[in-house]
Amino acid sequence: MRPARSPESVESTDQAMLLEQGLAALGVALSAAAQSRLLDYAALLGKWNRTYSLTALIDRDKVLSHHLLDSLAVLPYVPAGSLLDVGSGGGMPGIPLAIACPNLRVTLLDSNSKKCAFLQQAAIELSLPNISVHCGRVEQYHPSVGFAAITARAFSGLADFVAMTRHLLLADGHWLAMKGVRPEDEMAHLPADVLVDAVHRLLVPGVEGERHLVVIRKADANS
Repeated sequence: MRPARSPESVESTDQAMLLEQGLAALGVALSAAAQSRLLDYAALLGKWNRTYSLTALIDRDKVLSHHLLDSLAVLPYVPAGSLLDVGSGGGMPGIPLAIACPNLRVTLLDSNSKKCAFLQQAAIELSLPNISVHCGRVEQYHPSVGFAAITARAFSGLADFVAMTRHLLLADGHWLAMKGVRPEDEMAHLPADVLVDAVHRLLVPGVEGERHLVVIRKADANS
C-alpha cells in the first residue's frame, strides 16, 4: 500500500504544476532547475514576509501568478547585459528574471534596509551570483557603469521614473516600466527628450487585471 502524501507534499506538487502551466501559457521555457529555484524563491518570500511585510499577498497561488509569472511576462523584452530593478521590494521582477537568465547581471535597489537584507539573503540562499543588491535612494546611486535596462513595478509615475534614473541608463538602453492599465496620461507627460518605443499588453496567467509594459528610450539626434 502506497503511503499517504503529506499536505506539504501535495501543495508543493500543485505549485510546481501551476508554475509549469503558467510558464507554458507565457511561452517561457525554463529548465527544471530554474523552475525549482523559482518555487524556492516563492517559499522564501512567504517565510520572510511574516516578519518583513514584503508583499500583501499571502496566498501561494497568487504569489505564483501575481509575482513570479507577472515578472517573467516581461522576459521577451529584457535585453542582454545588465538590468537595474528600482524599488525592488521583495525582489520583483529582478529575482525571477535573474533566475531565468543566469547571464543577465541584475542589480536590486531599494531604500528599505530590511527589504535589502531579504534580497541579500535570497541571492545567497538561491545561489544567484548574477545578483547584486544596493540599499539606498536611486537618485543617490552612481555606479561606474550604467545599465542596458532599468525596470520598476508600481514604483512611480513614468515622468518621475525617468527623471530619477536617467543618469543610470546607457545611451542605447531602455526603461521597462511595468504598469496596470495602459498609462496614457503618464505617457503624455513624459519629457520631450525621451520616446516611447512600444507599449506591450501582457497576458499573465491567473492575473485578471490589465498589465502593460511601457518601453522607453532616450531620444537621439535623428529622432
